[in-house]
Amino acid sequence: MVNFNSIEERCERLATYLIENRSTVRDTAKKFGISKSTVHKDITDKLPKFNLSLYEEAEKILQLNKLERHLRGGEATKRKYLKN
Repeated sequence: MVNFNSIEERCERLATYLIENRSTVRDTAKKFGISKSTVHKDITDKLPKFNLSLYEEAEKILQLNKLERHLRGGEATKRKYLKN
């Protein structure tokens, strides 16, 4: 688990990681050792209150992930059945 000095710092670091790596909420949560719900709440609820421009960039990635999630789910199912 990564230590943060403040909630604002945590929100900004999570959003920056998400943007730079075009990461999913799940992958971001795993990287920082926190829950998916914390990542999502920090980026969607807390971040816009103090860094609107970073939020807007992160929101684009979140929306892209939402549009692509059925593709990732299909790939995961395919790998699962190919393994068996």
